[in-house]
Amino acid sequence: MQLIFSFAILASFVSIVTAHEGHDDDLQMPLDYVRFPYQAVYYPGDNEVTADSIFSGITTFAKLPWVKCLGKEKDATFDIAFIGAPFDTGTSYRPGARFGPAGIRAGSRRLTLYGGYNVPLAVNPFLSGLKVVDCGDIPVTPYDNKYAIKQIEDGHKELLHRPTFSPLGNDTLTGKPLVPISADGKNHPRIITLGGDHTIVLPLLRSIYSAYGPISVIHFDSHLDTWKPEVFGGAPSEQAAINHGTYFYWASQEGLIKNGSSIASIRFFLLFHSHYSSHSESPHGAIRTTLSGPADYANDDASGFQRIEAREIDTLGTDGIIKKIRETVGDRPVYLSIDIDSIDPAFAPATGTPETGGWSTRELRTILRGLDGLHIVSADIVEVAPAYDTNAELTTMAAADVLFEVLSVMAKTPLGKVDQ
Repeated sequence: MQLIFSFAILASFVSIVTAHEGHDDDLQMPLDYVRFPYQAVYYPGDNEVTADSIFSGITTFAKLPWVKCLGKEKDATFDIAFIGAPFDTGTSYRPGARFGPAGIRAGSRRLTLYGGYNVPLAVNPFLSGLKVVDCGDIPVTPYDNKYAIKQIEDGHKELLHRPTFSPLGNDTLTGKPLVPISADGKNHPRIITLGGDHTIVLPLLRSIYSAYGPISVIHFDSHLDTWKPEVFGGAPSEQAAINHGTYFYWASQEGLIKNGSSIASIRFFLLFHSHYSSHSESPHGAIRTTLSGPADYANDDASGFQRIEAREIDTLGTDGIIKKIRETVGDRPVYLSIDIDSIDPAFAPATGTPETGGWSTRELRTILRGLDGLHIVSADIVEVAPAYDTNAELTTMAAADVLFEVLSVMAKTPLGKVDQ
């Protein structure tokens, strides 16, 4: 009797399994359920359906396809890739930027709620013909800064030296074929890195150097980040000398920055600097930090930067800021680094070293749109620390919107030139 009962149970189990295997799983899914993000049409075109369940599915940046670029899909090609660098052990005040990549992706969910068309720039970067993907995060150890920095450099370099998905094509004005602007003569994809604290820019620039040589830099930040290690933190050890306030100092020492071609925008300084060099090709923008003294400016000059103080927007306006940046970098290849603290903490409070007196989100987005036409080879946004954000995700949404402008500018300008 027991044997018959056991056979009956076994037969029932087999019939259930067989019946399950005979069904099409998709027929059992809820209406419009998305199993994988790349199966969905998240980027509607002109006059197509929008506002359709963008809060569902895996959270990638702006619902981009998730590609395991550093894993089993090492041969995948793309034109623009987002990659996270969850590192925050180089901070001097509030940690938490290791969660920045996840926070920024969450803040980007509504980027394509009504479609991805950028009205001021007249482009939909998601429908521009370029292959744009989210590669996830670079594996970064929280235990060893030296090893973590090498992981970030290697991960970024692995993506940067992939072949592009799309060819450069021809110049829209002359019809002549474009040739790469890189130092190695190759057409490289563009990488947008989600930080992470600002220390990550040193390994990123090392990677960029491998393809472009010394690069011009546009740096939006409330701080200089060119401090000498013996000034910023005191350099108690060789590794402690590399942090989020000194990485540009080391980048300059290593020859990664094209001297005289970089500019940074800072919030406010208490000193006049008209007697310092103005031959830099790299700008700081939104600078507004205090200093240890005038020597900090002299060191910043030696590192190859021009400065735009945040308060200059009151006299120059956004057009004047844009003009100053464009005159500084010219038509050279340029790397773009954006610290979220360039935005005033009223609009973006979740950051490691907040400074009041900054630009609004609208002002920074306007300035970024003003970079249209520049050859931005890669970019990053850093110092987003979601633990200090509001429940409304103000900071992570601001970071995502800023990157939407960067992505739009990139989509409009190929990294090529007409061979003379």
